[in-house]
Amino acid sequence: MAKSNLSNQSEIIQRQRILVVDDEPGITFLIQTKLENAGFDVLTANDGGHALDVIRQFGLPHLAIVDIIMPEMNGFEFCAAVHEFSDLPIIMLSSVDDEDTIVHSIEGHAEDYITKPFRPRELLARVKKVLKRIGDYSYILEMLIPIDNRLAVDIANQRLVVDGKSLSMTPTEAKLLHLLIRQTGEILSGEFLQERLWPQGAVDEGALRINIFRLRKKIESDPTNPTYLITHRGKGYQFIK
Repeated sequence: MAKSNLSNQSEIIQRQRILVVDDEPGITFLIQTKLENAGFDVLTANDGGHALDVIRQFGLPHLAIVDIIMPEMNGFEFCAAVHEFSDLPIIMLSSVDDEDTIVHSIEGHAEDYITKPFRPRELLARVKKVLKRIGDYSYILEMLIPIDNRLAVDIANQRLVVDGKSLSMTPTEAKLLHLLIRQTGEILSGEFLQERLWPQGAVDEGALRINIFRLRKKIESDPTNPTYLITHRGKGYQFIK
């Protein structure tokens, strides 16, 4: 069962949210207590499938701390699934202390890797460092993120609400929009977006332009004169609220 202090909505708006995914209750409780004492809002799940359910219910967190070896859906499977539709930052936390596993995790899934047993203060320091590196995005992480009076975004369920009408997004469109909204107002280069969308590097810039075009058709009143998703020639793309 997910644990959180989601009852006080005004407080959540001011706090960053972290999802802890681990099948060891003692470890989960230790991490949750340490993070909550440091001012974070915390959700928990006991395996990857449960974690996806929590995200669909509560929306994307700012960061996830994920064990590797878990029943039903392991940490790698969860990372692959959540990164289909989002750019959720992940710290892997595992008893597996194998160089190949660590390298595979960092190259393919995670921002950082910590081995068990771990020092809680070190974990907290790494959490803060990853969040700082990713960016201090401050939009409200509700399941349905309000952009303005005509547009709301549900990244977790790959859904838009535009002028009161619900529209679906592809996983790639949802991930692209997550990247752009997370750094609202900043110009993100095409190279950066391609690297985050397709880390294997097998897709060219044309695929990015196609997904930008498809998103504009869904969110803009006039896709030929966009007001949300702006192109800066030679620089990149910018999301404006």
